[in-house]
Amino acid sequence: MTIKEFNHCVDAHADGLYRFALKTLGNEDKAHDVVQDSFERLWLKHEAVDNSKSKSYLFTTAYHACIDLIRSEKRKGRIEEVKEINYSTESHYSDIQEILHEAIKVLPEIQRSVLLLRDYEGYSYQEIEEITGLNESQVKVYIYRARIALKEYIGQIEMVL
Repeated sequence: MTIKEFNHCVDAHADGLYRFALKTLGNEDKAHDVVQDSFERLWLKHEAVDNSKSKSYLFTTAYHACIDLIRSEKRKGRIEEVKEINYSTESHYSDIQEILHEAIKVLPEIQRSVLLLRDYEGYSYQEIEEITGLNESQVKVYIYRARIALKEYIGQIEMVL
């Protein structure tokens, strides 16, 4: 990969990589760090990485970095922050996007990652298989379970509106 190809790769994939990291981690600063680390790792191996595989390399690197961050935070034993939505006195809430983001946050890390790759970033099952290292049937099962959990969390849309 040449310098010109690397710069084109940054222009083409930085936004999508950031969105994926932000949705996975839920923290802007950590998402920026993951994106920066992913591009740094790509640059360190730019001679060995084929330009046509750079997107897959970046998302695989970001995926593993996000999983590592999530696991390291769990080990630290942080006290969970109180979610205001659980103590809301309103019976009807109209910000569907915020409810969906809250629902995504409660998914297990693997379900959240594959769901975001499939539904937000538009990857095929085979591409998700490459990025995560899971086989295609596992990817489909995790996506199915994530969607069921989201439906249960959100409930009937008429009740939300």
